[in-house]
Amino acid sequence: MNAPIVDSSMTRPANCSDEEWALRWQLAQCYHLVDFMGWSEAIFNHISARLPGPAHHYLVNPFGLTYTEVTPANLLKVDLNGNKLDASPYEANPAGFALHSAVHGARPDVQCVLHTHTTEVSAIVQKQQAFDHNNFYGAQLHGRVGFHTFEGITLFEDEKARMIASLGDKHILVLRNHGIAVAERSIPTAFFLLWTVQRAAEIQCRAGTLPGEDTILPTETRQRCADLTAMLVADRGFAVTFFDAMVRKMQSECGPGW
Repeated sequence: MNAPIVDSSMTRPANCSDEEWALRWQLAQCYHLVDFMGWSEAIFNHISARLPGPAHHYLVNPFGLTYTEVTPANLLKVDLNGNKLDASPYEANPAGFALHSAVHGARPDVQCVLHTHTTEVSAIVQKQQAFDHNNFYGAQLHGRVGFHTFEGITLFEDEKARMIASLGDKHILVLRNHGIAVAERSIPTAFFLLWTVQRAAEIQCRAGTLPGEDTILPTETRQRCADLTAMLVADRGFAVTFFDAMVRKMQSECGPGW
């Protein structure tokens, strides 16, 4: 695995507050983690983080860079229409605006949105049932999933309202025949949720290749698992502890530049 390309200067953008700079570092680490875990998709897909304040500005990756090339300095700051708010030689991927700007504009409880379509997740969301909630991780997702019908590549303004209606008050959006989006109140919490979704998909795919009937979990057991997980992540320290541990693992294997 190649080391990330890091801006030689790592120049902090003008008028960037301490809070924004810390968020940029955490978001860049999240990009690197998603690649480290094998969940990135060449130069495609997006992770966004809403900046503090009433303006609904958010940070997103420059289009054309791999996830390992994302740095705190080169993340783009954009508004809900995708307009760049700081000078940058890069542009953003227009496919990211419809989903990310829609969620950031409509859900003030959400700071981070992650979108992936790994092989396992894409296979699961192609199925009519999607997640069956019968494994340890899938049970934790019970009652947390919204469903959005595939309309083609997500580029158009008119799809925003339908995606928001599909997400509702949930934190996971199954993009049927496409992939997944998770939306949570912080970058670490969103990463933990994505990890849970990915593990649920991997186990469900593997179980589907084995002979014999599945053991179906009762609805009350699924709900208890989902409720207990919600209690865990309500403690902000839990998700941060998990995120920081994964960053340390990544850096120990790939070097401190990650």
